[in-house]
Amino acid sequence: QVQLVESGGGLVQAGGSLRLSCAASGSTFSRYVMAWFRQAPGKEREFVAGMRWSWDSTYYADVVEGRFTISRDNAKNTAYLQMNSLKFEDTAVYYCAAKQAPWEARNPAMYEYWGQGTQVIVSS
Repeated sequence: QVQLVESGGGLVQAGGSLRLSCAASGSTFSRYVMAWFRQAPGKEREFVAGMRWSWDSTYYADVVEGRFTISRDNAKNTAYLQMNSLKFEDTAVYYCAAKQAPWEARNPAMYEYWGQGTQVIVSS
C-alpha cells in the first residue's frame, strides 16, 4: 500500500510561482511511476506531469510544458512540482498519483494510488 500526501498549495498572483510536494510512504518507490494531475471546478481531472521514479524520464502536458517541472528526492521519498509563470487557468486542486512501473500514462484511470489533493488558486 502506498500513501501519498501533497502540500504546498495556496494563493498566488498570476506570473508567480509555487512548489508542490508529494511525500510518499509504504513501498519501494523505484517501482512506481509518479504523476501530477489537476482538477478545476466543473472539469475532468487532467494530466499535468509525470516521472519514472528510478529514471530521469519526465513528460508534460502541452499546456504546462516549459513552465512546470517535476522532480524527486529519492532520499526523502518525495516528488515535487515546481510551477512557474502561473496563469489564472492553472487554478485547480492538484493531485499526486502513483502506478506500478514501467509504463508511463496520462490517463488518471491507470493510476492506483492518490493523495488527498492541494488547492492552487491563481489570481488574475
